[in-house]
Amino acid sequence: MTESCLKFLEVETGPKVYRIAVRQRAGTGPGLLWLGGFKSDMLGTKAAALDQWAAERGRACTRFDYSGHGESGGAFVDGTIGSWLKDSLAVFDTLQGPQVLVGSSMGGWLALLLVREVRRRTAKPSEASVAGLVLIAPAVDFTEELMWNKFSPEVKREIEAKGAWQRPSQYSEEPYVITRALIEDGRKHLMLGGLIETGCPVRILQGVQDSDVPWQHAVELSSRLAHDDVVLTLVKDGDHRLSRPEDIDRLVAAVAEF
Repeated sequence: MTESCLKFLEVETGPKVYRIAVRQRAGTGPGLLWLGGFKSDMLGTKAAALDQWAAERGRACTRFDYSGHGESGGAFVDGTIGSWLKDSLAVFDTLQGPQVLVGSSMGGWLALLLVREVRRRTAKPSEASVAGLVLIAPAVDFTEELMWNKFSPEVKREIEAKGAWQRPSQYSEEPYVITRALIEDGRKHLMLGGLIETGCPVRILQGVQDSDVPWQHAVELSSRLAHDDVVLTLVKDGDHRLSRPEDIDRLVAAVAEF
């Protein structure tokens, strides 16, 4: 069993340069690339289980933390969908050969954005390619659809006037700081307004009891993936995290298809 190697990758975003923490395990392909959720890290239950599964089968696996997350540098409040997409692309560009993108929550949105950017490239194509997507409660367009459109007028005014609002979280004692920059930048990356073409098979796992990303959101996403091989699995008693043993079994079964 190969060891997972921790390294740091420098990513330039505007005037700042961030050190992005990356854990890579060598192995056979297609490799697995984990894209985590909003304010989560690569040492979480699902990411660790995926890495363990890859280790047991000799598969290559890469995990990383976006800027302002986990072991990476930078401040969370400085992050946007655009900057975290840049982190994701920088890590992807270090890889070779076919990759399965495994995106959880916000990571599902970033996985779809990453595929779109890779497909657009002509001048400098990456040495890696996307063999498939496994999306867990994919929070596509969440800054607009699941945040801004659901915020009260008072919250919207606070964000617009003060530049941020502290949102209570059921996953942390500390509130999540939602910045105006996050909302405004998110509008540059919205996907649900038209068809989404990935050019690869897509597997979606979605909990029906998910209070953060409603199951109807996953159905809407599936309808936008009109030209792809898509399988949507609804877990009747599943929550947003989908990190119970039976949920992990579903995750690795989906990954094992590739």
